[in-house]
Amino acid sequence: MVNFKSVLFAFNLSLITFCAAQAETADTLKQDTAEAKKPVFTVIKENPITSIKNQSKSGTCWDYSTLSFFEAEILRKTGKTYDLCEMFVTNKNYMDRAIMSVRLHGDMQFSQGGSAYDVQYVLQNYGICPEEAMALPGTQYGDTLNNFAEFFLVMTPYVEALAKSNSKKLTPAWKKGLQGVIDAYLGTVPEKFVYEGKTYTPQSFAQSLGLNWDDYYSFTSYTHHPFWTEFPVEVQDNWRQGMSWNVPMECLGRIIDNAIMQGYTVAWGGDVSDDGFTRDGLALLVDTKKVVDIEGSDMAKWLKLDSKERKDKLKKLGIDTPELTPSQETRQEEYDNWELTDDHGMHIYGIAKDQTGREYYMVKNSWGETGDYKGIWYMSKNFIIAKTMDFLVNKNAVPKDILNKLKK
Repeated sequence: MVNFKSVLFAFNLSLITFCAAQAETADTLKQDTAEAKKPVFTVIKENPITSIKNQSKSGTCWDYSTLSFFEAEILRKTGKTYDLCEMFVTNKNYMDRAIMSVRLHGDMQFSQGGSAYDVQYVLQNYGICPEEAMALPGTQYGDTLNNFAEFFLVMTPYVEALAKSNSKKLTPAWKKGLQGVIDAYLGTVPEKFVYEGKTYTPQSFAQSLGLNWDDYYSFTSYTHHPFWTEFPVEVQDNWRQGMSWNVPMECLGRIIDNAIMQGYTVAWGGDVSDDGFTRDGLALLVDTKKVVDIEGSDMAKWLKLDSKERKDKLKKLGIDTPELTPSQETRQEEYDNWELTDDHGMHIYGIAKDQTGREYYMVKNSWGETGDYKGIWYMSKNFIIAKTMDFLVNKNAVPKDILNKLKK
């Protein structure tokens, strides 16, 4: 006699097993599809750089990226590896910026940010020391990495109170007091130190590095100033008014490509707020309209998604993600509309391509060994050209026809 309960139980068990197997197969297929669309990079040219650093909870990307650039310049020129001190630069730079903000009665922003020119200025005028000659980041206040939250919570109102003061005259005491705050959080800048058995001052150490500070040019590309002339890019963190050469957009890529292929690197400043820039180590100049068509959706629905949801969809597309072609007009429009900003500094040191042939710049970040590539980002050439605010490069890395047009 048939036991219907046993048959039913066996049938249900088989059904559950089948469904589980189907679900597992579907998940495997999705995973396999995602893996197949993940870029596989082939290096075209890679230049030597120093180790990955971590700016942690501080707005000092401009400092880390530009010192990394100069470390690579020393490495290229002398073969020597240095770990230059970021906190030396911030110590000097924040004091200078505070003085300027007070001098202008607060009409200049006082903040954590800065520019590549700030680092070049400090090296040229104050010198530098190796990392070991000052307190390590965070150790002044019991941390193991930078955390500027309390530091600027103390410092910003100090500076703003003076800048907006109704006093007819300021005393020199405020500078001593502020320097004390800066030293308490970042460490005191040494007057002298010993490095590899030799005594240096910061100025003599900078001179010993073998670099000519006049060799470094900054480039940008906007139409509100004439091409082939210099102007200070009008962003708040360019408070020292560092000058950049204004060249047509197509020259930006030519300069970077020539620099990399000739063994040089580039200190890059630009915008990484776009959805195409991911925390996984990739950046693409996404053509949103084509993505929406691929998704079988509409723009209104796409715009309702939060940033994470949009990035998840782009991640699934992988190498199939369509890109925009940057244009001079779009760069200008986005700059004027506050869409193109100078929110991050990074260090370009190589060129690679994925399995579709799309080319990327290999870029060193300062967020520690994070992402899929342990602190390295692969940023498409379209993304870099579209999102560049400005970049610093050795003038000897600039193509000769471009260099000859600069009116020095």
